[in-house]
Amino acid sequence: MNNMQGAFVQGAKAYGRFLEVFIDGHWWVVGDYLENVGKCTKRLGANAYPHLYGGSSTAGGYRGSSPALSGHATPTKEIRKRFES
Repeated sequence: MNNMQGAFVQGAKAYGRFLEVFIDGHWWVVGDYLENVGKCTKRLGANAYPHLYGGSSTAGGYRGSSPALSGHATPTKEIRKRFES
């Protein structure tokens, strides 16, 4: 008998390994969650308050926010004429 450790010691070792993996896995998941929350919060903050993140505070700062200011989707004819044809 080379291994003189009893069932209690073997069980404690197994439980310790299980607990280590369990806690490590949960820290990994919680860390990823907090990282994603931080990125999302920063993105939302940059959209809501662009002047705090180095962007412009005018309406043209958002791409497509206003066709007249951004230059996208410019109308080709008057709106009334679209419905009269």
